[in-house]
Amino acid sequence: MASFAQRKKSTPAAGAGYETGLGLRAGGYSSGLTVKHFLSGKNNVAVEGLLTTEYHARGARLTVLLEKHVPVSDIKGLQFYYGAGAHLGAYRGRYYFADVRYRRGKKPDFYRVIYIDDDRSRVAGGADLVLGLEYKMDDLPFVLGVDYKPFFEVFHGYTGFYHDAAASLRFTF
Repeated sequence: MASFAQRKKSTPAAGAGYETGLGLRAGGYSSGLTVKHFLSGKNNVAVEGLLTTEYHARGARLTVLLEKHVPVSDIKGLQFYYGAGAHLGAYRGRYYFADVRYRRGKKPDFYRVIYIDDDRSRVAGGADLVLGLEYKMDDLPFVLGVDYKPFFEVFHGYTGFYHDAAASLRFTF
């Protein structure tokens, strides 16, 4: 019985103020659900999972990020974080465009953009980076965050580098 009473309660990640957060992410290329969990025994390292969608792409993307959190010493509850990860998605139709240029001389006289919609599902994958700030509210079980998440993607033979920024609100427990 004595050993049961002396068990150490699980404590939130050092400096983070919480262990797990579940909420919503609203961004340019990716909006949806976000789950962040701090790894036990690690020094402010968290795994974040994003299940997001993009209106123009007509599909969904699953992203997993490993993030290092650094508390900002002047403001209690504020943290800077950075990390990297990967994503895999499925999109219906080709949402990239073909750039057709018409030439008469050395320079193009005009060009037009053709959006191709072939209505087939395609798989895309890529690599992600993330930089962000988050604030754990002292009296409430919520975390507010903003991040910049550039990503590289390969989609049906096309490659691209995209810039994404978002705001997040997570319930912590």
